[in-house]
Amino acid sequence: MKTRLTELLGIRYPVIQGGMMWVSRAPLVAAVSNAGGLGVLTALSLPSPELVIQEIAEIRKRTNQPFGVNLTFLPTLKPVPYEAYAQAILSTGVKIIETAGRNPEPYMALLKQAGVKVIHKCTSLKHALKAEAIGVDVVSIDGFECAGHPGEQDVGGLVLFPVVAGALKIPVVGSGGLADGRGLAAALALGCEGINLGTRFLATQESPVHQRIKEALLGADETSTILVERSLKNSLRVLRNRQADKVLVMEARGAELAELAPHLSGRLGLAALESGDPEGFLFACGQSVGLVKDIPTCAELIERMVAEAKEILLHRLPALF
Repeated sequence: MKTRLTELLGIRYPVIQGGMMWVSRAPLVAAVSNAGGLGVLTALSLPSPELVIQEIAEIRKRTNQPFGVNLTFLPTLKPVPYEAYAQAILSTGVKIIETAGRNPEPYMALLKQAGVKVIHKCTSLKHALKAEAIGVDVVSIDGFECAGHPGEQDVGGLVLFPVVAGALKIPVVGSGGLADGRGLAAALALGCEGINLGTRFLATQESPVHQRIKEALLGADETSTILVERSLKNSLRVLRNRQADKVLVMEARGAELAELAPHLSGRLGLAALESGDPEGFLFACGQSVGLVKDIPTCAELIERMVAEAKEILLHRLPALF
């Protein structure tokens, strides 16, 4: 299954595993890469650049296939030594880096000098065009359906994917609302060169989250997510649970960042993912959770997706004409 994305990154299938905080660690990353997709380590899941180097070494023990590292530039209450993280990643010889959040332009010269292929995540055409202009190699465009931060313009992938793919010369990856071969076929039909999956990879056997969390995903449907942090203009799509409802009530009465901050902490998520409490943290989750019906291995999931997409593109759709 060849696209410009597979050729550029040296992967078998045009499927990228999203960089998920606390979750995208060596076991999941290696499993996705071994299955023919692109596994992506989330650097900021590790509390220091030195530990990122160790995690990359662990990935290499588990796979000899291409993988990437995500480095997300977001405003935080505690300053992050981004330069040190970038240098640590580059010191390992990693050649694929996914950036997200703020404009990565201050780091582009450093990354390109090291021969890195840069994938940048965006939520709008404006930002996608800027990313192309500063020299990124791939844009991963997040539709409104996505887990995490969908931006503030509320445009779904069915419109956003072809708008961006039609405007850019570099490969575009669709993200948000995708979980199976139907989504892969649709994204390719809309002009994308591949897809990025986060929520779907949470419910796999190699995902490091607690079994009760995975079962909560199976019990959810397409209406089970909500947006929080809209009052901060930092919208976050999460699974609807006790913590999310608490934050919504606080926002509705006008709570500001200082009051909200303790309830938004990512550390709550780390503890809950390990203990199996699906209620006590803001759990980033996309609307594609409504398509999650089982907990396969990453290899089973990717092979099934590709087979389904091929059936649609090579047989079902041509039979209509």
